[in-house]
Amino acid sequence: MINSTQVSYFTLAAYFDTGVLKYLYFLLIMSLYIFIVCANVLLIVVICKKRSLHEPMYLFLCSLFVNELYGSTGLFPFLLVQILSDIHTVSAPLCFLQIFCVYTYVCVEFCNLAIMSYDRYLAICYPLQYNTRMTTKKVAVLIALPWLYSFLTIVVLISLIVPLQLCGNIIDKVYCNNYSIVKLACSETTANNIYGLILTFLTVFVPFIIILYTYMRILKVCFSGSKQSRQKAVSTCTPHLASLLNFSFGNCFEILQSRYNTKSVHSVLKIVLTLYYLTCQPLFNPVIYGLKMSKIYVICKRLLLKCRSGERCDQVD
Repeated sequence: MINSTQVSYFTLAAYFDTGVLKYLYFLLIMSLYIFIVCANVLLIVVICKKRSLHEPMYLFLCSLFVNELYGSTGLFPFLLVQILSDIHTVSAPLCFLQIFCVYTYVCVEFCNLAIMSYDRYLAICYPLQYNTRMTTKKVAVLIALPWLYSFLTIVVLISLIVPLQLCGNIIDKVYCNNYSIVKLACSETTANNIYGLILTFLTVFVPFIIILYTYMRILKVCFSGSKQSRQKAVSTCTPHLASLLNFSFGNCFEILQSRYNTKSVHSVLKIVLTLYYLTCQPLFNPVIYGLKMSKIYVICKRLLLKCRSGERCDQVD
């Protein structure tokens, strides 16, 4: 029986020897990370600098893009180091830090998506009252609340797993996660399991219920309204729904893999499914919103053309 405070490192057992192909994988992951950073930073800069985009919908999007940067930075640098390493170990403090980053990212993502659906609900169902209901102060609170809630709840989660007594230090993943460490515990984990269920309910199911309710109301208004109102609703809601479905499916893959025996699944496929929601969502969001939101698309295109022509591209007209 080993106390977790005495475990200096964890071994990540999901990695396997790829020979010289590891350099190719490193370049592919590095390219993906650079693209994610550039795409999200570009959209954040555009929203912050363009005054016509200082509307609640775009400010919530800005918070979403900041979260994509935060989540991908919690994974990709660590992943790149592990790909080139021959010994796939991680120190215990760094492992707990990665759990904190990944789990806060997931919490903020679901909360942001719920708040964005609420914003669209007000804009479509109560257009005349939208400005009085969605005030500047309320927008600031709705942006700050997911981050504050996520940081506090995950601090509690980490405080529950750090004192656990562990019978081993081998994690069958390519990155650290809470459930893998709880499975190593020899001590009582009832508190961890109960808190995990409560956190899952508050972080996943409550936002999902909010999103379901708001979209039922939105659909009701769309079907009873004009063709123009339906088209406007579809153009603003489609990227949000696509983002929600993409992230939900990715999380489902991860939860199913963690809870059930997946030894029969090919190791490469298992790694891809494990990393899907942490790699595709930060890539998917800037692409889908950049292409589907006409205001953002036009401004980004103008900015990129200006930079390509050699003009100053630090200003957004």
